Amino acid sequence: MKRIKAILILLIVIFLTSCGQNVNPGNYPKEPDGPVPEAHNGVFVSEYGVMTFNGDGKSITIDLQTDLARLFELEEGEYTGTYVFLSGLLPPNGSFPIRYDAAHELEIKLDDHGKEYDRVFTVGIAADDGSSGSVGLNVVTEDKIPLLFVEEGHYFNVTFEKE
Repeated sequence: MKRIKAILILLIVIFLTSCGQNVNPGNYPKEPDGPVPEAHNGVFVSEYGVMTFNGDGKSITIDLQTDLARLFELEEGEYTGTYVFLSGLLPPNGSFPIRYDAAHELEIKLDDHGKEYDRVFTVGIAADDGSSGSVGLNVVTEDKIPLLFVEEGHYFNVTFEKE
């Protein structure tokens, strides 16, 4: 009888400890030390267009010129919408919002004449010869947002810099 009670208690303990919180919550990036930087605010210009951040950490206005419109797969012109910086794909959690100095992606949602446009862009730096590109901490700064594109195996940047 004592032996049955001991086995029962052991089974209950094993069951209860297995129901605890997951020790490994998943794959999350290390965020930089220090305070979270303030949201982008103001006009950021590239040779391809202009992005205006309203300082609230979510709303944006984009004026697309010919080449950037082609890269965004939209018509030339001005669009309003929202943006969020993302971690990049981190299995099993996927991609999730993160502070911009640790971001690997920028998601932009725009109103395209009543139709929602939603696209995720890689933020990063292309090699000088265009053979590769890299993403990582501090690629996006308070004054610079480099979008990384690949066309026909060639990497290049469209860098938006604060006016």
